[in-house]
Amino acid sequence: MTNRRHFLGAAAVGFPMIVKGSVLGLDGAVAPSERVNLATIGVGWMGGDHVKIFSKLPGARYAAICDLDDEHAAAAKAVVDKAYDNHDCVTYRAFEEVLSRRDIDAVTMAVPDHWHGIVALSALRAGKDVYGEKPLAHNFAEGLAIAEAQARYRRIWQTGSWQRSKEHFRRACELVRNGRIGKIRRIEVGLPAGHSEFDKASKEVCDPPACLNYDRWLGPAPEAPYCPARVHKSWRWNLDYGGGQLMDWVGHHVDIAHWGMGWDETGPLEVRGEGEYPPRTALWNSATKYRVTCRYPGDVTMVIAGGHKDIRGGTKWIGDDGWIWVDRRGVEANPESVLISEIPPDRQLPKSPGHYEEFIACVKSRGRTLTPASAALRSATPGWLGQIAMLTGRKIRWDPQKQRIVKDAAAEKLLSRTMRTPWKLG
Repeated sequence: MTNRRHFLGAAAVGFPMIVKGSVLGLDGAVAPSERVNLATIGVGWMGGDHVKIFSKLPGARYAAICDLDDEHAAAAKAVVDKAYDNHDCVTYRAFEEVLSRRDIDAVTMAVPDHWHGIVALSALRAGKDVYGEKPLAHNFAEGLAIAEAQARYRRIWQTGSWQRSKEHFRRACELVRNGRIGKIRRIEVGLPAGHSEFDKASKEVCDPPACLNYDRWLGPAPEAPYCPARVHKSWRWNLDYGGGQLMDWVGHHVDIAHWGMGWDETGPLEVRGEGEYPPRTALWNSATKYRVTCRYPGDVTMVIAGGHKDIRGGTKWIGDDGWIWVDRRGVEANPESVLISEIPPDRQLPKSPGHYEEFIACVKSRGRTLTPASAALRSATPGWLGQIAMLTGRKIRWDPQKQRIVKDAAAEKLLSRTMRTPWKLG
């Protein structure tokens, strides 16, 4: 794919508003040499969805599957084998082996958050384009490293903040950006609360199954005994691996709040937070109820809350002339006439052919995706800062240009973490 990429990259400056189906690989008219050779790293849940969707796109072709759980890898390979009616796709446990293959153009990544930084940076250094799940990383420092590496190595990145590719979310953001409800004063973002009991996994300590390389699953996280509720879907409720419901959803509804405001290159000035946490020694120790209040330039306040009845689920912008609310069910506004307001073509946001399809198209064209790492970094930052504010009990002052905490050295240390030996980002 090297020669084709060089040729297309010279002319491509951004993702086109209208793209022919043959370019996207949606009409089947794709020569084998023009397909994007793919691998997915982490196929337990979201990665399994990646495999189901990407394996149906004529513009892409799976070459490898990687997972630390042999059962997950076998299930994903079976999907690929069925889609292609062959057994050519190879499975791996170590992502390094995948990245060493020069024939693989791009990887999709759906590993737990605590692995995002290491896997993503390794992929970008290896010259791979990346579709990476949200949130961008386990913590701000790792997210910043990813965003800087994407720019440095000039790779394509699509974050799994797929709501930007849905028509009604795009429409809501266009209306806000075009002043249909006047100057925005307040934004309310409602997220889930509590801890979901995925698969009713046991919290009892036991030996890890033979199919799972558990020590490597822990990777850069602290050493800890195995139990089913620590790994796979439930890892997100432990702060060593994820950030609870706040960070699990910040890449969706907060991302949309930012997109509607045009905040992909800025962030809050101050962040306050209050949350209810289980004991730090508990297996699931992330906040079960939380409220994060952010003050942005222009005297705009954004409240991010889970478990508070006064904040409706989804994203709501409140302006001088009304409000607009959006979530996965649809869009509402007051006044309702706002919803039929016409937006001139030159004031519209990019229309996506689909989040996964767009990634493949941008790998080919070298155009910018809707959710590059830099935008994902900004969308996740209010969540990371809110978590720090809740854990410290202090208001956090943030410099959105320098992207650093102001005059609070102890809080600034929480922007990163110490990795378990021998793991490191560099």
